[in-house]
Amino acid sequence: MISTNNLSLRFGKRILFEDVNLKFTEGNCYGIIGANGSGKSTFLKILSGEIAPTTGSVDITKGQRMAVLKQNHFEFNEFQVLETVIMGHKPLYDIMKEKDALYAKPDFSDEDGMRAGDLEALFGEMDGWNAESDAATLLSNLGVPEENHYRRMDELDGNQKVRVLLAQALFGNPDILLLDEPTNEIDLDATMWLEDFLADYPNVVLVVSHDRHFLDAVCTHVVDIDYGKMTPYTGNYTFWYESSQLALKLRTEQNKRAEEKIKELQEFIRRFSANASKSKQATSRKKLLDKIKVEDIRPSSRKYPAILLNNMVRELGDRVLKTEHLGAVQNGEVLFNDVTIEVQKGEKIALLSRNSLATTAFYEILTGNNTQYTGEYQFGVTVTTAYVPIDNAPYFEGVDMSLVDWLRQYSEDKDETFVRGFLGRMLFSGDEALKQAKVLSGGEKMRCMFSRMQLQRGNVLLFDEPTNHLDLESITSLNNALQEFPSTIIMTSKDHTLVQTVVNRIIELTPNGVIDKWMPFDEYISDPAIKALRDEMYETTTV
Repeated sequence: MISTNNLSLRFGKRILFEDVNLKFTEGNCYGIIGANGSGKSTFLKILSGEIAPTTGSVDITKGQRMAVLKQNHFEFNEFQVLETVIMGHKPLYDIMKEKDALYAKPDFSDEDGMRAGDLEALFGEMDGWNAESDAATLLSNLGVPEENHYRRMDELDGNQKVRVLLAQALFGNPDILLLDEPTNEIDLDATMWLEDFLADYPNVVLVVSHDRHFLDAVCTHVVDIDYGKMTPYTGNYTFWYESSQLALKLRTEQNKRAEEKIKELQEFIRRFSANASKSKQATSRKKLLDKIKVEDIRPSSRKYPAILLNNMVRELGDRVLKTEHLGAVQNGEVLFNDVTIEVQKGEKIALLSRNSLATTAFYEILTGNNTQYTGEYQFGVTVTTAYVPIDNAPYFEGVDMSLVDWLRQYSEDKDETFVRGFLGRMLFSGDEALKQAKVLSGGEKMRCMFSRMQLQRGNVLLFDEPTNHLDLESITSLNNALQEFPSTIIMTSKDHTLVQTVVNRIIELTPNGVIDKWMPFDEYISDPAIKALRDEMYETTTV
């Protein structure tokens, strides 16, 4: 168990959080949620001892071991991959190193022999003889191929390093596990494996993540950081979000009697509890939800941007897009080839590829930014596209103007009140709208791009990783907007929930052609026949 006592953290006059008194107990996974900048990652650093709190203390049950997902990708550059993973269990690793040093001594004494015997006993108690095979299994499950296990860390790319550091944190089943954005940089297969691993994890887990599907799959509780306070809630992220929204709605319904409101909340808990019985943590999660009292459900003060995309310039015709034998090559690598598809009105398409360069190249071709391609494409005559690219830096770098002036560039109506209305929907009100465009955070830039998209009034929307840098509130608002959008969408996103709840068609670009299926995303990724087809279609192709 790990607990906090009267914990607070201040930076000058700014209070990040204060009077935090929480207990995190075995068998539970706690999702730490809050707006960007609220202190989620900082809280994990306090728990791990990396940062000292202004007041208060952190207490850990005596003898328990904590592991943390390291954020410095260069910290272990000089070490072998397998060794890096085993270093996650420091007591075991220290015994291994001391043993090796003793056995390497040319003048091995009787005293050394006795010490070696003690170390061997401890090594056996810690299951040290299986350390390498356990580490190798973790690496393989996280998508690190066996040929990389004996390489040095500095020989791996950033994506592979992240997976090794995640394996390091998981190694040896620590008593307390702190994970900050563990699904960043890992693919869908590795994420699904991690969900299964943590759903059955018997110890304490605290996780920060912007992946709602992941939070729903693994969390038994959420801890909400809001206005300097940290409040724990039973249930996963979706339960917290839907219950807080329901409580907010009921608070505004003055005409409803208190008994009716209580009945509606009780019915919500009952339905969610029934659904929880189908989850990976079915028994424990259902028991937790069954214990919830109506008074435990409170409205959230969290603000959500208003992403409104339905104001299209005109109605879309039936024919949207046709491609014939479209292909792209980069530095001798075939990104995709022989893509022949037709897109119709009302289709919401997930554009996939194991190579993110392929999907980005496809969008850049469709928007006229990339002319290096083979084949043909043609949009229908009624199409007006609006595009949110994966890299929005060119829209902001070196731009010496306020947000009002920045957005005014893309508006036919130059009136400041009109332009401010679009910024206000994205939570840039008052003086916030006068911030310099070039100094915005990643999340703020993305919200500005959504303002720009709304002004474009497109009837075909193109999104290349639109949830990058966004907080959970913005992701949820985007999700709702895309579900409500009545026209055509083509999007690429690592956000599992966004793709599953929005799209009705999957198009996957491969070096050897296209996979085109009308089915839900979850069905697509779990179908064994499709998995075999995908593996076959990604056989290496170069020119």
